[in-house]
Amino acid sequence: MKNQLAPWLMLFSRSAFFMFFQGLIALLLLITGASSAWNESTRWWTFIVTLANLASLYVLVRLYKGEGRNFFETLRFSRSTWKTDVLWLVGFSVIGLPVAAWPREPLAAAIFGDSMVATRMLFQPLPTWAFVFSFLFPLTIWFSELPTYFGYCMPRLETLLKNGWIAWILASLALAAQHMFLPLILNNGYLLWRFGMFLPFALVSGLAIKFRPSLMPYFVTVHALMDITTVLVYIML
Repeated sequence: MKNQLAPWLMLFSRSAFFMFFQGLIALLLLITGASSAWNESTRWWTFIVTLANLASLYVLVRLYKGEGRNFFETLRFSRSTWKTDVLWLVGFSVIGLPVAAWPREPLAAAIFGDSMVATRMLFQPLPTWAFVFSFLFPLTIWFSELPTYFGYCMPRLETLLKNGWIAWILASLALAAQHMFLPLILNNGYLLWRFGMFLPFALVSGLAIKFRPSLMPYFVTVHALMDITTVLVYIML
């Protein structure tokens, strides 16, 4: 029963971690005298995701150990299939990256009337030291986000449900939905934007890894590089 429950709990684990760590930061801000601690906590979302990534890593290592496996083995590049893997990666990138990147600005413009409204809600000014610290976010996302949903949850849900397509949909939806809680801003338009902008990325990434699990180390590397550019947005504020 415990093994059957774990993949379901892991679907929601990162969303729970995001809310927990945002709440912890809000509490610290409240103690230090912030007048609107929850709203102020959203500014520190790169800290929230870094802490959640470390928590996810800890849980994944424990879960894999419980199965008698080494979690980090799942992130190693295959020497025997790397040529074919690279061809698959290029094919999915040519098709998938434009699809995954497309919704961000058009969706924000459709919801808010101006694509920059959503961006300003998410990217609030940070002190220089916090900006530097924020690079831990892409460095730790490497071993936590895609491995949670598509390395751990998806194949185990496929076994439990006896349906790989439903497992792919559930894992993709959970991945997209987690962004509604990173950070949690109580604005319906923002929540819709965060879910909608990441849904294509989640579906494409999950589909690629479903068809070819050996692509996981490639996808997590590309994902980390993409998130480095996300942090660099702060330079333009």
